[in-house]
Amino acid sequence: MKTATKYFGEIEYEKTDTLTFPKGLFAFESEREFLLLPFEGGESALLCLQSLADPDLAFVVMNPFMVNPAYAPVLQKEELKALGVADSRELCYYVLCVVKSPAAESTLNMKCPVVINDDTRQAMQVILEGDTYGMRHRLAEFEGRGEV
Repeated sequence: MKTATKYFGEIEYEKTDTLTFPKGLFAFESEREFLLLPFEGGESALLCLQSLADPDLAFVVMNPFMVNPAYAPVLQKEELKALGVADSRELCYYVLCVVKSPAAESTLNMKCPVVINDDTRQAMQVILEGDTYGMRHRLAEFEGRGEV
């Protein structure tokens, strides 16, 4: 299959690569299918969450464990059930990144991760309870804690 993308032009992909968001993303509820694409051949910490319906809609995301190995998101029972797992640790997590210059000023939304069941390719964006994580963590906060 082929699709147009915001950052990579037209690409080929397999249907099995598609992530399905039954409820969409926050503020983009009608967007239900995405691809998770690596930048720079997969060597970068940043990835692209590309909409299949709208070539211009793409989000920069990052694996939060790369910058904060202690990141410990806990989902609610309803969220776990919707994703078909019993434990939060069975899932993959990505956080939205607002890229700025200099890079240390970029921000990560650790409060509202994109959560993926890699086996079923079902995904959702959640809001973590409590005040442990915020919506605008500067990348500079994590220097020396991970691989950044």
